[in-house]
Amino acid sequence: MNTKIFALGASALALALSAPAFADDAATEEVPTPTMSFGEWGFDPTTLSTDVDPGDDFFAYANQKWLDANPLPAEFSRFGAFNLLREKSTADVKALVDRLTSKDPATLSADEKRIVEAYNTYLDTAAIESAGLAPAQPHLDAIKGADTLAALAEVWGTPGYSSPLYAYVEVDAKEPTRYSVHAGSGGLGLPDRDYYLDQSEKGKDIQAKYRDYLAFLLGEAGYADASGMAEKVYDFEDSLARKVAWDRATRRNDDLTYNALTPEELNAKAGGFPLAAMLTASGFEDIDRFIVTDLPPSPERAEELGLDAETLAKIGGGMPAAMQLILDTPMDVLQAWTAKGFLSSNAAVLPKRFDDAQFAFYGTTLNGTPEQRPRWKRAIGETEGLLGELLGKSYVAEYFPPENKAAMDELVANLRKAMAQSIDGLDWMGEATKEQAVAKLDAFDPKIGYRENLETYEGLAIASGAPIANRMAAAEWGWQDMLSKLGGPIDRTEWYMLPQTVNAYYNPTKNEIVFPAAILQQPFFGISADPAVNYGGIGGVIGHEMGHGFDDQGSKSDGTGALRNWWTDADRKAFDKLGDALVEQYNSYCPLDDGETCVNGRLTLGENIGDLGGLSLAYRAYKLSLNGKEDKVIDGLTGDQRFFLAWAQVWRSQQREAAARQRLTTDPHSPEEFRVNGIVRNMDAWYDAFGVTSDDDLYLPPEERITIW
Repeated sequence: MNTKIFALGASALALALSAPAFADDAATEEVPTPTMSFGEWGFDPTTLSTDVDPGDDFFAYANQKWLDANPLPAEFSRFGAFNLLREKSTADVKALVDRLTSKDPATLSADEKRIVEAYNTYLDTAAIESAGLAPAQPHLDAIKGADTLAALAEVWGTPGYSSPLYAYVEVDAKEPTRYSVHAGSGGLGLPDRDYYLDQSEKGKDIQAKYRDYLAFLLGEAGYADASGMAEKVYDFEDSLARKVAWDRATRRNDDLTYNALTPEELNAKAGGFPLAAMLTASGFEDIDRFIVTDLPPSPERAEELGLDAETLAKIGGGMPAAMQLILDTPMDVLQAWTAKGFLSSNAAVLPKRFDDAQFAFYGTTLNGTPEQRPRWKRAIGETEGLLGELLGKSYVAEYFPPENKAAMDELVANLRKAMAQSIDGLDWMGEATKEQAVAKLDAFDPKIGYRENLETYEGLAIASGAPIANRMAAAEWGWQDMLSKLGGPIDRTEWYMLPQTVNAYYNPTKNEIVFPAAILQQPFFGISADPAVNYGGIGGVIGHEMGHGFDDQGSKSDGTGALRNWWTDADRKAFDKLGDALVEQYNSYCPLDDGETCVNGRLTLGENIGDLGGLSLAYRAYKLSLNGKEDKVIDGLTGDQRFFLAWAQVWRSQQREAAARQRLTTDPHSPEEFRVNGIVRNMDAWYDAFGVTSDDDLYLPPEERITIW
């Protein structure tokens, strides 16, 4: 799900949506989980807010009546169409698990026993409470016993422990026929470096509550002066934020984050940090190439990439600075940081006081959510985290009809035809670049529903009554599975989502678009729904993921997945100019603090290009499907109107203000109202469909509307 012109039209929308209605964070009355009606053809016209002019606020026109009728339940920081299907997926998977738990244990297969043990062990809070800290103590002792930096680096390199540095195996972006080890720095307990830099009253309050949470964890870990150590741990993270971390939007630059180093080159940047000990513990002792994702560019490299002073100022010291900061930090602080990370990440399977404290900070303080999700829902999530594809096999057999896949195959094929036509008709792109773009389109690898060879997790033992041990075993199993890729062929059957996941993605290194089974339901897709609605719903999502292959970063990779420049200089300049214009549009959408807190158009550019290109391609494919004929009118709505209403319905959602604030800082996706209004106002067909004129708030003059794909 990526110039100063257009200021007048954009500012009109900022005014129209500068004060959205957020859910009441303080509400405590029990509220049922919202449902949605899709009527007889995929959109229920009785849910339209007819008192809203679609040209003033199309999101509200399609969704406000539903939002007003469905207050946010206490367990959610936001709720919308995606959450609706995620709740259904959770309930569907629970039904599968309930069948197993109701059976005689002696009749269960080995795989079924693992599922039952994982689920029941997480649910058994009495046993977790009774065990206390005993299951975590060996791991805390290992951290405390690591009394040299080399020993602690080995702990950091062991699966299941927190580390201020990371390394993982993934396809090499510049040589997509091989796997390489990618490495970089992290270590922040708050969602983003900006949280440490925030000097507003809200920011200071979050920082103070985070220090309190750290003090709680360290007190439980046995520190006599827990508050004093919490200050030191916070200061360590604050230094990571100020000296090491990068601006989130800047880190989106794929050219900037690809830095191939030999082991000797990487070790030369380690200073005295015992990098070899950490890499050996991780299984990376015999590696020929490391891709460092946060290596600051040299002046020559910065000039080559066209980075201006403003961008360079947003680039922290990255991995080299992290290693130096670690060297400058006392061992007891590093141990305490590691211990609090272990306790916090396992709070859900420790006594209730840990679970409550973690939720109070990460759930309520950061997201405004009043109540924790029911334990059974979290138990399903835990089981999926351990054995997700085993559950996925049963989910597909039970809930994914073959005709859904056949219908999706046809939709994807039509979207590809639409994109080929779109590329051919672009007036800003030359023939040489068009040829390369079509080659990439032809090489797209669509994956629908589920992978054929679902994982069996062979060798992963799940123990009854040992939730932390199960997590550590799963972490080790997953790590060894990842290491096994090194030196081998690319596994093109691998998926990064489960069949029961409600989402979709584009992967540039494999040039694949992936749509799990669970998203192929209403409101996105209905096998008997009106085609206009399917094109506006799942068609827009298909187009969005295809669009990621041609957004500001995805467009840097070719049809083989290789990160290389396949554009002429003139065409790339024209494309970037269009992207910059979209950035300016989205920068002007300011939903909080009387227009002072805005969408980051640069951070969200890839997703916004995906939305704009995706809906444009879906509309073209919809019109192609009609073979030149006009679609029928249903309930007084034309086909084009139904198409755009379906897109708005997909993004039907409301959220708490605290969650909205966090998303504006960290989320590369724009808020839902702008994924609707910010897109349709750039499409001529929407103006025609709803009779939008210059008197309407969303109106943009034709010369200010942006068309990219």
